[in-house]
Amino acid sequence: MNVPFLDLRSVNERFRPELDAAAKRVLDSGWYLLGKEDEAFERAFADYCGTAHCIGCANGMDALTLIVRAMGIGPGDEVIVPSSTYIASILAVSANGATPVLVEPSEETLLMDPERVEAAVTSRTKAVMVVHLYGRVTPMARIWDVAERHGLKVIEDCAQAHGACYRGGKAGNLSDAAGFSFYPGKNLGCLGDGGCVTTSDGALAERIRALRNYGSQKKYHNLCKGWNSRLDELQAAFLSAKLPHLDADNAYRRRIAMRYLEGIRNPSVTLPHPPDDPAENVWHIFPILCERRDALQAYLAEQGIQTLIHYPIPPHRQEAYKEWADRSYPISEKIHAQELSLPIGPTLGEEAVGRVIDAINAFR
Repeated sequence: MNVPFLDLRSVNERFRPELDAAAKRVLDSGWYLLGKEDEAFERAFADYCGTAHCIGCANGMDALTLIVRAMGIGPGDEVIVPSSTYIASILAVSANGATPVLVEPSEETLLMDPERVEAAVTSRTKAVMVVHLYGRVTPMARIWDVAERHGLKVIEDCAQAHGACYRGGKAGNLSDAAGFSFYPGKNLGCLGDGGCVTTSDGALAERIRALRNYGSQKKYHNLCKGWNSRLDELQAAFLSAKLPHLDADNAYRRRIAMRYLEGIRNPSVTLPHPPDDPAENVWHIFPILCERRDALQAYLAEQGIQTLIHYPIPPHRQEAYKEWADRSYPISEKIHAQELSLPIGPTLGEEAVGRVIDAINAFR
C-alpha cells in the first residue's frame, strides 16, 4: 500500500453529489463571473471567519497584493514579513513597489517571532504581514501591541490556516485584512485557483472590490488603476459546497497530528511544538525537522510513503531576490534545510498513519 501525501481525488469524491449539483447550477444559470454564487460564498465565508466582508479574487497571492494596494502601500514603504514562508507572501509586497523586510521565525513555533518584529520597525514601515504557516496562527497579541504603538496596519496571510483560531477568534478576523488561497490542496480548496480577502473595514473592502475588477464598481466606469482578479462562479459554487465540511475535516487533521505527536519516537526527528490549545491548529501541514532530511525522505519513498518539503529554498536564497544573496537568516536556513512534511489529510486512513509512524521510528 502506497501512502500519498494528499489524495485530492478522494478528498473531492466525498462531495461528488454536491459538486455535481453546483456545476449544474452554474451551467444552468448562464452567469459565470461576479454573480449569485460568488455573492453567496462571500457571505458564507465572511460569516464563518466572523468578518463583515469577504471579497473573492483569482488566487491567494492576488488577495495579498490587493490588500497592500488598497492600503496605499507602495514605493518607499516597508512591510515586515517572515523570512521563512512561501515566496508569494513576499512577492505581494514587491508587486506594489514596496520593500519587504524579513524577520526570523521562532524556533519553537516556526512562525514569525513577535519579539523580533519591533526591532525591524523603521520610519518607513507601514504594515506587518504575518503568515499562519502550516495551519498554526502567529501569536497575534504581541503583533498587535507593536502595531498599535507604531501605527502599523496588520495583514494576515491565511493561505494555510482556514478555520484556525487564536484566543477565540478565527484566522481572517485577527487583523485589518486577511488573504486566503483556495488552491486545491488547501484545507478548503476549490477545483482550480481561487482566493479571497476578509476584512471588517468597509472602506477597504470597497476599494478591494473595485481593484479586483479593473478598478471599477460600475461597468465601464474606472475609479482607479485596478486589474482583473475575480473568483469565478464555478469555483465559488464548489467552495460553498465544501465549506460546511471544513470543521470536520480540520478535526480529522488534528486527530492524525495527535497520532504523529504521540507515536513518533525517533531521536533524530524534531516534532512540531503543539499549541497550548490543540483546537487552534488546523494542521494544513505536519512539519518535522531532521538533519538528515534528504536521507529520511528517500527512505520513506522506498517504503511507498510520499512526503514533501515546504520549502527547499528560503526566499532570500531565491534568484528572484538575488539582491539578498549576501544576507543570512540562520533560523530560516535551518528550517528550509531540515523541514519535511508528512502525509496528512481528511482521507488519510488510520492504517496509513500507522505505517508512517512505524517507518519513521525504524529510520536509522
